[in-house]
Amino acid sequence: MIPCITNTRLLQPYIYTYKLKRKNWLNKMEGQNNKMIRNNNSLLLQLFSFLLLLFPQIIKSQEKSFSRQPSGQFIFTPHERSDSEPQQVHISLVGKDHMRVSWVTEDKHARSVVEYGTKQGGEYEAKSKGEHTSYNYFMYQSGKIHHVVIGPLKPNTNYFYRCGGLGPEFSFKTPPLNFPIEFAVVGDLGQTEWTASTLKHVNSKDYDVFLLPGDLSYADTQQPLWDSFGRLVEPYASQRPWMVTQGNHEVEILPITEPTGFKAYNSRWPNPHKESGSNSNLYYSFEVSGTHIIMLGSYTDFDDQSEQYTWLVDDLGKVDRKRTPWVVVLLHAPWYNTNEAHQGEGESMRKSMEVLLFEARVDLVFAGHVHAYERFTRVYDNNADPCGPMYVTIGDGGNREGLALSYKKPVSPLSLYREASFGHGRLRIVNETHAHWSWHRNNDSDAFVADDVWIQSLISFKECWNTQQHHLVAHQEL
Repeated sequence: MIPCITNTRLLQPYIYTYKLKRKNWLNKMEGQNNKMIRNNNSLLLQLFSFLLLLFPQIIKSQEKSFSRQPSGQFIFTPHERSDSEPQQVHISLVGKDHMRVSWVTEDKHARSVVEYGTKQGGEYEAKSKGEHTSYNYFMYQSGKIHHVVIGPLKPNTNYFYRCGGLGPEFSFKTPPLNFPIEFAVVGDLGQTEWTASTLKHVNSKDYDVFLLPGDLSYADTQQPLWDSFGRLVEPYASQRPWMVTQGNHEVEILPITEPTGFKAYNSRWPNPHKESGSNSNLYYSFEVSGTHIIMLGSYTDFDDQSEQYTWLVDDLGKVDRKRTPWVVVLLHAPWYNTNEAHQGEGESMRKSMEVLLFEARVDLVFAGHVHAYERFTRVYDNNADPCGPMYVTIGDGGNREGLALSYKKPVSPLSLYREASFGHGRLRIVNETHAHWSWHRNNDSDAFVADDVWIQSLISFKECWNTQQHHLVAHQEL
């Protein structure tokens, strides 16, 4: 018995991609045997649809027992440039003064080169060559994926650039060298009407770096959705660096054909892991404007015998709080959560790694996964602790699965604010000792500030560091 498709709306990207490529192919092949081409394309589409029927997990979203509000209308962003022109352009930080520019072309012969400079209109002062890759996934073949590192770049400076020598000119602004710096923080983004609303609200006020704690495209093995997502976020991700970590929707394992996972994520969104001594694109760290930011992997090994654990110990040991007085961690599955959704899914990682973050006096930990917003007090080992990190769940970017509406009762004294609404967060680090956190609810046409708090860095609390020394001595004596 063939299972039925319960969410036919998710077939839209495949249908659109098929129609667009069919149209381009017929135009190129005009004058030849178009009738035969149409018949062949029809057979391919029928075969693909039949395979989707056989494997409904490819198109069916996860069904959970907890309550969800319906998500917004799905958005598929089409490809409207030529095959040679860049699409899905996004940038990310590399080292202290370089930027990686990534994009995709349908043309396999397009060059992996970026021209750039501080003057607008094509008067570029520098040029960098890079590398390219591509991948196959089931019946899907990606375009040519380009990655070019440019720099050195000046801080707090506007640059203009062109990818591959063709197409539109893009621009970005580099982060400042010192404080203040502002981060936009959004988790579980997806590509719905709520996603578009969130990105519009984020863009309504300037910021320096975009942080995303996992679940980007919600492709869930539907590879054309990675292309659609790249085109959707390009107007934003091409102007400010996007620093991301993986979530469960990036895994994309298929039995037999795709057993390892993260193929699309690793190919499309390379992170500066090598620069931070990591052997994996799934966890890394970077420094920007007095802040040390650590991206952890919730869906790779994290026990005390794992490479990620060993790397984290080494990375935290290298942090210089005089150079980077703020330390921030991002991961996907939250360690603290009073929502009924995804209860306990981050617990094993917490038990393994929480002590490392506590002893290093990490200031903040951002997570996603739960499609709602929640802010905790400073916590360590399930107790309020003035020397522990402040935990924030920010998995409300606009995903297609909807909001997680139900919270546990009574309210935990550790949870200071919680709300199931779409939105985004902003972390403005003012100086070495103080930062301001705010959560902006998507309220129709406006982003409404529903929660905000001033935060004092742990480096400024001498009591925490004295306690740390006593703890370390006691640990060594044991």
